[in-house]
Amino acid sequence: MDYLPLFLKLHDQPCLIIGAGGIAARKIDVLASAGAIITVVALDFCKPIREMQTKYKLTFLKKTFEPSDVNGFKLVVSATNDTQINISVAQVAIAKGILVNVVDNPALCNFIFPAIVDRSPIIAAISSGGGSPVLARLLRQRLESIIPHQYGKLAQLAENFRQEVKNVIQQTTQRRIFWEDVLEGKIAELVFAGKQQQAKSELRQAIADISRKSAIVGEVYLVGSGPGDPDLLTFRALRLMQKADVIVYDRLVSPAILDLARRESTKIYVGKQKGNHSFPQDSINNLLVDLAKQGKRVARLKGGDPFIFGRGGEEIVTLMENGINFQVVPGITAASGCASYAGIPLTHRDYAQSVTFVAGHMKDDTIDLNWKQLAAANQTLVIYMGLHGLLKICVNLILHGADKDLPIALIERGTMAQQRVFTGTLTTLPEIIKPLTIQAPTLIIVGNVVNLRAQLKWFNDSDNSHSLS
Repeated sequence: MDYLPLFLKLHDQPCLIIGAGGIAARKIDVLASAGAIITVVALDFCKPIREMQTKYKLTFLKKTFEPSDVNGFKLVVSATNDTQINISVAQVAIAKGILVNVVDNPALCNFIFPAIVDRSPIIAAISSGGGSPVLARLLRQRLESIIPHQYGKLAQLAENFRQEVKNVIQQTTQRRIFWEDVLEGKIAELVFAGKQQQAKSELRQAIADISRKSAIVGEVYLVGSGPGDPDLLTFRALRLMQKADVIVYDRLVSPAILDLARRESTKIYVGKQKGNHSFPQDSINNLLVDLAKQGKRVARLKGGDPFIFGRGGEEIVTLMENGINFQVVPGITAASGCASYAGIPLTHRDYAQSVTFVAGHMKDDTIDLNWKQLAAANQTLVIYMGLHGLLKICVNLILHGADKDLPIALIERGTMAQQRVFTGTLTTLPEIIKPLTIQAPTLIIVGNVVNLRAQLKWFNDSDNSHSLS
């Protein structure tokens, strides 16, 4: 992060503008909206700035810039076409520890102006770090269209009742949950509809109701985070991740997805690796119960979909036995996501009329499957967690009737930038990957649909994909 976003209190603070053209006029507007006391140094003042003089009580100094002009100011903006003046302003201001912005020259700035969405007292600021002001403005336009103007009144309502709520709800977490329910529910909708008095009445009633409760009950969100690409998260998954007080996640949840969770949330890693289940499933189940009983909202993030080899059913049973409220959010399972990103359709009317999902190892790490059924023709076989058992899988399929030349693909870190795809046959693939270092997560696809990859591959093939036979 090249710039730390901060909000400055400039009311009644002296600010200096060097230059008096159209760009300077826009900066004056911004600073004046924050209540700054503004002085403008220039030889000539454009008409818009002259018209601002009375409105904003501007002080005009008709002169060339001198280094001593910055003395006594909290913030300086240089908006001239003279490169040497701009450099001089920046050097002097920085030497004196004064905030300085040289318009359209980030290298000379120690702060930059963001694109602003003003819903006072709610302010949103967007910046590209000076790299692309146009992109920042386009993002601001998007936010303008989705943030109602009434958000300012909603914030004012919350401010008016803040102390009263604090007196009733001493526990910080429960107070935050109360406010989130208020600001996302019926009371907020009343404000957006312009029904301010009714919103106040409803808020007073909500405060009275909460004062009669002993505690706010927690909840668990069982969230499928998809195969890895954060763009594949559902809207609901993202909303609950950003609402949760605690994030309990496994090793298949990518860092990019974890970064989208609420920043203040507590992150608890409960991942398992082959031969290393340092956090047993029973302990995870009990952890979710304990956190919910503390009144916390817990997002249990699982790679793929929680109900497809994700042990979601086991966790829900424990939650139900303990009377814990929960929600389940489906995710794009690895079979669907990885196959799509690898360019391998799971079904095709010429090659596969059915799809079978199986786990590459059982609870005790054995591979005891219905091999005769899995070796049947005209189907696609998708194997989760099969990397270490790949050779046994291929051998057993051949022994039970599958063609030794049946195509097979191994997808490493599917849907992510590091994705690699290795293809071969039941006979050749184990030897192809033997000398290679393959990192989990992986997915195996067996069937004639794998041959379609040569025609349909589209994702990252030029950099990280390997089509081998």
